[in-house]
Amino acid sequence: MPGLQPLRTPRPVARNGVPGAARFSVGLAPALVTAVAYVDPGNVATNVSAGAGYGYRLLWVVVGSNAAAGLIQYLSAKLGACSGRSLTEHVAGALGPRGRLAYWLQAELMAAATDIAEVVGGALALRMLFGLPLWLGAVLTAVGSTGLLLLRDVRGQRAFALAVTVVLVLVGGAFVGCALAARPAAGATAAGLVPSLPSGAMLLASGIFGATVMPHAVYVHSALSRDGLAVPPGQRRAPVRALLSATRAGVVVAMTGAGTVNAALLLIAAALLPAQGGVMDLVQAHTMISALLGAGPALALALALLLSGLASTSVGTHAGDLAMRELLHRRVPLWLRRLPGPVPALVLLAAGADPTRLLVLSQVALSVCVPFVLVPLVAFTARGTVLGAAVNHRVTTVLASLVAAAAMAVDIVLLTQAVSG
Repeated sequence: MPGLQPLRTPRPVARNGVPGAARFSVGLAPALVTAVAYVDPGNVATNVSAGAGYGYRLLWVVVGSNAAAGLIQYLSAKLGACSGRSLTEHVAGALGPRGRLAYWLQAELMAAATDIAEVVGGALALRMLFGLPLWLGAVLTAVGSTGLLLLRDVRGQRAFALAVTVVLVLVGGAFVGCALAARPAAGATAAGLVPSLPSGAMLLASGIFGATVMPHAVYVHSALSRDGLAVPPGQRRAPVRALLSATRAGVVVAMTGAGTVNAALLLIAAALLPAQGGVMDLVQAHTMISALLGAGPALALALALLLSGLASTSVGTHAGDLAMRELLHRRVPLWLRRLPGPVPALVLLAAGADPTRLLVLSQVALSVCVPFVLVPLVAFTARGTVLGAAVNHRVTTVLASLVAAAAMAVDIVLLTQAVSG
């Protein structure tokens, strides 16, 4: 009848006041999608090299970096969910045209470093599995990762999140299974949690930090949390306390899984591979693991490396797309954005660059970009005018500021080493 509205079935609401779908969309799904960036080929290269080069002694760097990343990802998700705007939107609102252009340029450099890691990692995995030339493996990896991104556009964010979650579980299971088979020494593992920095380990330590406190994952997490809270007209927005609870739970689950995988990678290398004091060639590591543990674990390791390269590319590409759209108000089709992505990796591989070293250096490059993300993130989440009741506690702001200061200190040390040769 005219004037009558159809009855709507109310959605189930959890005890904390957040509908079940919202808990997934705001808390767990964004955290899982971004967590795949924490188990990408760059993480594999840095953690395996750290374990092979310095045994268990850099385990504390992995654990500490993962804890710092968990805090940063929580702030990123909170900013998106509770302010309704992503980090890049907030940055765009605070900068003038020239500032936005400069900030976009560093974000694109970050996306390029991410692409190098994912494409090279996939190429290495395909060489391990099928003996393919690196250039061909790089092309196939780029094509496969583009297909995964198209899934997001065709099937929607939830289908994409489910696909990435499946990949994350498979990758995590493979790496943790290999670690259990390697049987790392319990005493040495415990000793590795005590902070110390062996001589010559600064490059790998900064690579671990850059591979864990991922700048592109921060951009994406805030946008996914914002987009996951699309409240239909007439529906009451969830209370801030409930949003924060859902966000914390999602981050804890995702980062615990990612941290376990990264620690497992270092423990595999520390237990099985000979100490050689530098970057460990991943193909050589794969051959040694096959000889020591058998074909099964070696196959799982190669497949996990391939899947991680395919899935984590989506996070870097999404971050670059966000930066262009929200800083410059420009958008290009996905296929056009992906087209130049593999080019730097292909050029470097064709020039004879060592692929495993490329992976490590790409993570060092990411660590240089970290302060450009952390400083505005901490500033915005500490402002009551931005987050209202969700504003950071003073202790939270201090801890996040320490992470940002550590990132800047790492950059200063790397720059000093580069200048001094």
